[in-house]
Amino acid sequence: MEKKESMDYNNVTEALQAFRTEKAYRHAPLRSCFFDMDGVLFDSMPAHARSWVEAAGECGIAAEPLDFYRWEGQKGSDTIKILFERGYGRLPTEKEIADMYGRKSQLFALYNSGSVIDDAPALVSDVCDRGLRIMLVTGSSQTDILQRLQRSYGDNFSPANMVTGADVHRGKPHPEPYLKALECVGMSPSEAFVVENAPLGVRAAVDAGIFTIAVNTGCLPDADLWDAGASLVLPSMAVLRSLLGDLLTASLSSSA
Repeated sequence: MEKKESMDYNNVTEALQAFRTEKAYRHAPLRSCFFDMDGVLFDSMPAHARSWVEAAGECGIAAEPLDFYRWEGQKGSDTIKILFERGYGRLPTEKEIADMYGRKSQLFALYNSGSVIDDAPALVSDVCDRGLRIMLVTGSSQTDILQRLQRSYGDNFSPANMVTGADVHRGKPHPEPYLKALECVGMSPSEAFVVENAPLGVRAAVDAGIFTIAVNTGCLPDADLWDAGASLVLPSMAVLRSLLGDLLTASLSSSA
């Protein structure tokens, strides 16, 4: 599917001011940045989509890659429930969830190259260098998350600044993952911003009351991200890097 052009992404100051006015947030410098993982830090969505399609097919359930871009961000168990309701008109058993997720994980390990999203490591470094606290907020429950992060992002991530699918009862699009991240850093929603790439993740962050930037690294149209509530939709991490200084400066002066 062809992506639509990103709109008005240069005026990050106006986007932040509009968001804070809508939320009636008072003056608050941005002090934390929350990153999604797949499609934000790692170029892993093609491997995820292929793995899900094959794992579902082995269970006799038809699916296409685009389904998993639309469902990206939610817990694996929630994806499996959707697949079983679609294929069999019922919810899966706990064993069926474990079996399909295990098979999907095997396939993902086979297909995933481990490549990072262009400019994402530099963006993470920029954010850390400016003194912001970072959190990983992902729907994934893969056991090798920390290994993968430290291989590509050094010591910027540790168990202390990660919220995974295993840490929450309700995954994206419910706001619980981002609310938990706020709790971890001890900050209010007005002091953080989120970098997402998927509609469900955007919805979760917006419903948690956090200024949300969507970077469209996938195959969905930009309109899907705007419709999910993103305050800004950007075409690349490089563009976000170029706007980071303006965003942080704007947060020092913007208020309701």
